Amino acid sequence: MIEALLACGPRFLAILAALAGAIASISAAWGFQLIGGFIPCALCYAQRVPYYLGIPVLVVALAVSRRGDIPRLGSLLLLVAAAIFAYGAYLGAFQAGAEWGFWDGPRDCATSGAAAVTKAGDLLAAMAQTRIVSCTEVQLRIFGLSFAGWNVVVSAGLVGLCAFAALGRART
Repeated sequence: MIEALLACGPRFLAILAALAGAIASISAAWGFQLIGGFIPCALCYAQRVPYYLGIPVLVVALAVSRRGDIPRLGSLLLLVAAAIFAYGAYLGAFQAGAEWGFWDGPRDCATSGAAAVTKAGDLLAAMAQTRIVSCTEVQLRIFGLSFAGWNVVVSAGLVGLCAFAALGRART
């Protein structure tokens, strides 16, 4: 199986690596939320959107690349994916900068993990249990980087892989 993958060429492998990295990254974000109990802020949710858009673009680029009959379409799709992930890196850098105090974060950036209240009597209890998360509040640092910081690293890597695959094909 490894020989078959290697025979597909560097462009196909770069797209496959980008797709696997994007899926792993968004899966980790959901894992930290659903299993780890971390509550995302509004910017955290916004940083997921490039993955939701970029993964389908990468799937189509992978299929087009595998067929090989429309190389320009594959390159265009990869450049679109690179732009999408570059925007994700920008969002992560903005939030990470706000977390480090380099600039102010958005004033309306807060979210809660509370469920909807259906009875008026439960309102005070729900308010007592609600945790509001600011976009400038770091919930966890791993090797010195927050979730937003790691998003910058991963998104930049995805941009690099997409650009390599797109521009590498254009040169040949």
